[in-house]
Order: sequence, then C-alpha cells, then structure tokens
Amino acid sequence: MVNLFHCVLDPIGEEWEEEAEGFNFAIDLVKHIRREFDDYFDICVAGYPKGHPESESYEADLQHLKEKVDAGADFIITQLFFRAETFLQFLKDCRAIGITCPILPGIFPIQGYGSLRQLVKLSKLEVPQEIKDIIEPIKDNDAAIRNYGIDLAVSMCRELLDSGLVHGLHFYTLNREVATIAVLRRLGLWQEDPRRPLPWAVSAHPKRREEDVRPIFWASRPKSYIHRTQEWDDFPNGRWGNSSSPAFGELKDYYLFYLKSKSPRDQLLKMWGEELSSEESVFEVFTCYISGTPNPNGHKVTCLPWNDDPLAQETNLLKDQLEKVNKRGILTINSQPNVNGKPSTDPIVGWGPSRGYVFQKAYLEFFASSEMVTALSKVLKRYEPRVNYHIVNVQGKNITNSTDLQPNAVTWGIFPGREIIQPTVVDPVSFMYWKDEAFALWIEQWAKLYEEESPSRMIIQYIHDNYFLVNLVDNDFPLENCLWQVIEDTFQELDNPTEQ
Repeated sequence: MVNLFHCVLDPIGEEWEEEAEGFNFAIDLVKHIRREFDDYFDICVAGYPKGHPESESYEADLQHLKEKVDAGADFIITQLFFRAETFLQFLKDCRAIGITCPILPGIFPIQGYGSLRQLVKLSKLEVPQEIKDIIEPIKDNDAAIRNYGIDLAVSMCRELLDSGLVHGLHFYTLNREVATIAVLRRLGLWQEDPRRPLPWAVSAHPKRREEDVRPIFWASRPKSYIHRTQEWDDFPNGRWGNSSSPAFGELKDYYLFYLKSKSPRDQLLKMWGEELSSEESVFEVFTCYISGTPNPNGHKVTCLPWNDDPLAQETNLLKDQLEKVNKRGILTINSQPNVNGKPSTDPIVGWGPSRGYVFQKAYLEFFASSEMVTALSKVLKRYEPRVNYHIVNVQGKNITNSTDLQPNAVTWGIFPGREIIQPTVVDPVSFMYWKDEAFALWIEQWAKLYEEESPSRMIIQYIHDNYFLVNLVDNDFPLENCLWQVIEDTFQELDNPTEQ
C-alpha cells in the first residue's frame, strides 16, 4: 500500500491552551469518534519514531500511543525520519509494548533546502549530521538537492521494504509530486497508465461503492457532481439516480469547488481576459483552451468554468475539430469521440477489466447563440433519428427530439462473464438540472471577475441571458462521427439561410 498525501503544517504561533470540555489530546477525539460512531470510521493516529518533541520521554510517548490504539485507533502513520533504522527500532519498541496494529512509515523526499529547514523547524526534528554535510555545499542548487533527496528516500524505502516488516509507505509530498513519483518509479511501484475501473473517477465514499452510472454532463466537474448528489435518496446504480429526491435540484454552493480551490482572481483574469471587447473575445478564450496556445496576452488558458483541468487524452482526439468550431462560436464544454469495440486496455479510451471491449457514441455539448440555434434546428431535422438533441436556454425553453425522457447510454463495455455495463448516460431529466449549474457558472465564475456595469461583465451577462446550452448524441457509433458535419451544415445554414 502506498499513500500519496500532502502534509499541511500551520506556522507555530502562541502557546496552545487547553479548552474546558474540548478535545485536548488525540485520545479524547479517538474515544469520542468510537463512542459516537462505533466502527463507521477507520481512525489513524500519529506516531513519532523519535518521540513527540513535547513528551517527557520516548518511553512515555510510546505509552500514550498505545493508549490511543487501545481507545480505538486502527493504524498509525509516523512523523518523517531520516534513517531506516530509526523506524525499524520504533516498530520493534511498539510491538514490545503490545501495539499490534499496522504502522506506516512517513517518508519525506527532501526537495529543497528551504522546505527542509521549514519542516525541521515546525516538526522539531534533528537532521543527521551526515545529511547536513551533503546538503550544505549544494543548498543553492535545487536540482542537486532534489536528486539527493530522491536517492536517499529510495535507499531508505528499499531497506524498509526488504526488512519484511513494512507493508506500506506514506509519502509527505508538500503538494509537490515530482520527487515522490520519481521515488515510486525507481521502487517499481508506479504504474504509468493505471486501468480505470469506469470511464469516470469512482467516489471513495463507502456508501457510493455500488455507483456504476452517471450523467455525462458533470464529466469535467466531478466534485460538483458528488457534492450535489450526496443527499440523493438512492445513489446511482442501474440508471442514474432518483429524480424525485428534493435535494437533486439544489445548486447549493457547487461553484466553491472551483474559485476557492483552484485559481485566484488575477490568474483567472489573465487566462480569460482582463478586458473583453466582444463575444468573439470569449470565442478566443475557448479556442485557446482547446488549442493549448497562449492567448493574446501571452497566458495559457488551462481551465474554464466548466472544465476544472486541461484537456483529457480522449478529448485530444477531437482537438482539431473542436478548435475549428469554437472559433465560430460553438463554445464546447464537453465531448467524446465515437468508439466501436476498442480493447478495454486501450491507453486512451479503455476502462474496466482486461480482455473486454468498450464502446462510445459521439457526444458534443456546447453553448451557442440564438441565431446559431435557429440554423442548427433546421439542420437537425435532416439527421433524425440518428442524432438525439437537447437545446435549452437559461429560462428553461427546451427543444428536443427525446420526448419519452428516457436515458440514452453513451458509454458501455462488454467483459468476459459479466453483463453489459453502461456507466455513462445522457438523461433528459438530469440535463435540465445540469442546465441551472452550467448557466450559473457564466455569472458566478466569470462575470463576477469584472466590475459591475463594465463592458466585460455585460458581454458575459449577455451570453448567459441569450445563448442556449446544446447536447448532441450520434447514435450510429460504428460509422464516422456525423456531429462535425451537423455543425458544418449549421455554419452553411447560418451564412446562407434556406426556406423553412
């Protein structure tokens, strides 16, 4: 087992003081959790291979640790250390006093002189002299220190694993993953392309372990999807959920999953435009996101309100077409290519167990102007029933040829000895709830970057008020994706309108 956690350390301020009836020691919290929640939670407590810096002695600290385990802790993760023998002796001492639960060593690959000094100051650890002697001459060479830190961590991990007493590692990354990944690669513990069990990231929540179906609309905002559906009466399993749940339609604070956790205002302005002069300025932002090229101000657009991360590998298969249509005002926020029986081990579109085959219908979701939608509506009549569509504005005006409100499976897989799995659907009911979130993101995450009544804010407000949200599904997945031809025909209709 390998844990990849970052370590959060608060600067040491004033002396901590006990609070009456509060959790003054870790054991108080452990006892409370076990008393109130029985075995619902797994509880981890901290171990100090050199003893807690504020403990009266190493032996006394071990006894406090045993008390926490006896109170209900399931396993221990240690503070960092610099020699393998330090942990192995700590492990031996724990076992000698009756601590039998798993104990994971906390590994910290040294990544820089400054970060090491700060961590040592906060943790009150002593760096061995032999390490100081190596680091001091190279303290201004970050690359050299990181390489040494990797070598040291690899050597220490190998010694721990070779002892036969250690069955897992916990890494302190300090939000910098490069050194940890390098260590894992050299230990042979890093899998470059881990197979996905489903096309989307599976929730770690134990109550959602059976979830095997999701609407495609939240594919690029999985945190929002998990947050919005956490109170559903039935978790998605077999269809997509229970649309009668009163919690399903609540927006709550979904937008917090982006602005507060990702990028500050000035960084977003650099990406999305400190000043917008027209709707075409917005088209350019979307195009730069797709193409990966810098915007006119020289800044790369690495995310959009509807897409928390850079393009997925699968989306790169459509990059040329997506770039072309965004330049013309088809503002894409979600897409997938058609797939007809690719091996489940395919590095780009594969998922599920090996020796299976995966399938996908081509999907495209975008915002478009009312003029574009008028032209698109004419064109779509020529592609029925091959293409399913939903077209909706912020007020809820809905144009669709899916009148029976049944979900349309757009991803499925066939595996030996199992039923067909359909993990991703386009669902008319959930689309109308997603619509609320998708339109609100224009205002909550983009328009609010600008001053009220400013031209930039008015442009985004206009798009919010007048554009439509569209999704298209090409049901004929064995054939070449026809959605790009639908869009091309729409451009021609827009340029040269025909009679209705």
